Amino acid sequence: MKTTQLRSLWKSLTLAALVTAAGLGQASAGSLEPFWPEFHGTNRDNRSRETGLLKAWPREGPKLIWKYADCGQGYAGVAMAEGLIFTTGDFGDEERVLALDLAGQLKWSAANGKAWKGAQAGSRTTPTYSDGAVYQLNAHGRLAAFAAATGQPLWVVDLREQFEAPLGGWGFAENVIVEGDMLLCVPGGTKGRVVALDKRTGKTIWANTKITDRAAYSSPIIVTHQGRREFIALAHETVLSVDTRTGKLLWSHPHPSTCDQNVTSPIFHDGTVYVTSGHKAGGRKMTINPDGLSVKENWFGTDLDNCHGGVLLLDGYLYGSGCRLYKRGLMCVEFATGKTMYNALEVGKVSVTYAEGRLYCLGNDCSVSLVDVTPQRGKIISKFMPPWEEKPPCLSHPVVCGGRLYLRHLNELLAYDIRDGR
Repeated sequence: MKTTQLRSLWKSLTLAALVTAAGLGQASAGSLEPFWPEFHGTNRDNRSRETGLLKAWPREGPKLIWKYADCGQGYAGVAMAEGLIFTTGDFGDEERVLALDLAGQLKWSAANGKAWKGAQAGSRTTPTYSDGAVYQLNAHGRLAAFAAATGQPLWVVDLREQFEAPLGGWGFAENVIVEGDMLLCVPGGTKGRVVALDKRTGKTIWANTKITDRAAYSSPIIVTHQGRREFIALAHETVLSVDTRTGKLLWSHPHPSTCDQNVTSPIFHDGTVYVTSGHKAGGRKMTINPDGLSVKENWFGTDLDNCHGGVLLLDGYLYGSGCRLYKRGLMCVEFATGKTMYNALEVGKVSVTYAEGRLYCLGNDCSVSLVDVTPQRGKIISKFMPPWEEKPPCLSHPVVCGGRLYLRHLNELLAYDIRDGR
C-alpha cells in the first residue's frame, strides 16, 4: 500500500476512533464500551479503575458469560477497544491476530507471520490499540499494524531484517507501546537497539545504536520524569531509559538474568524504578539521580523473584509471586526498604491484575482467586477452577474490564460477569 493511501486510510481510522472513544471508559462496571487498549491497560500499571464489582464469588465462581475455544495456541492476554476484544494465537504454521465482539463471536482474523514452535510454543504478545489500529509483534520479529475494525493490514516491519536483531531463545515477546504518533520497541539489533517508528506507516523515526545490550522478553513502560518522557525497558542484562523524543540513552543499570528470563515489566513511582526477574535473579529498586542521567541502587532482594506473572505496586508495597522453584507464593515486599512482609504460599504462583481493592489471580495451576491484600497478610476471599479443556500450566495475565473478568489459557478465552448486581 502506498504512503498516500495509508495516510488517507489513517485519517478515516483516526476519526472513527475519536468518535468511538467519546463513549469509552472504565468508570464503572457497567461501561458499555470497555477500554483496555494494551498489555496491562491504559497506563501499563495493570490496575483497573472500575467499581461496583462483586466482593466475593459463589463457590463455583462468578457467572460464565461465554467461552471462545478457538484462540489458537498462545499466552497472549486481551486488549479491548471499539467494542472489540483483541488477542493472538498460533494456528498450525501461522500466527494470527483475532478480534472478537463482546458476545464472544469472531469478527476478524488476520495472519502475522510464522507460528512459534520453539521453547514454550505459541504466540506471546497482546495487540496494542491506538487511534483505530492494532499493532502486534510476532515471536519471529514481524511487527505489523492492522485496522482495528476490519483487520485490514496497514504495514509490516521485519525487526530482524531491518535492525539486524538477533532471535532470543524464547522468541520476541515484547508488547509494543505507542507514544503520540510513534510506536516504540526494543529490537535489540546492531542497527537499532531501541527504535521509534511512525505508527501510521512503520517508517523509522529514530534508532538508537549506542546501547550495547540486546533485547529480553519484557514489555516497556513510558513515564514522565522531570518534565521529560522516558521509555523504560528491561533488556537482557540491564534496565535502561531512553528519551522518547530523541532516542538518546539517558541511563542504564545492570540487572543480569540467571536463566535468560528478564520478562516482568518495570515499575516506576515518584522518580524510582523497580525491576525483577525469576530464578533468584531477584529484584532491585533504583532512584533516578537529580541529573536524570544516572541512577542509584536503593536495595536488592531475591525473595520476590518474579518470573512472568507480573508485579503490582499498591500503597507502598509490591505484590507478585516469587519463583515456584524456591517454594514462593504471593509475596509482599515493602517498596521503600525491600523488606519481605510475607510469603503467601496458599495463594501460590499466580499472574495478577487489580481492581477495586482486590487482586485477581490466575494460577499456574489454572485456578482463579480473588485475594484481599494488606502489608500484614494475603487472604483468599474466593477461589474456583474454570472449566478449562487445556491442561496447566496457565501463564497468561487476567484482565478486568467492562464489569467482566477475562481469562486466557492457550486455546481458550473465558468471560465472567463480576458485577455486583445488588
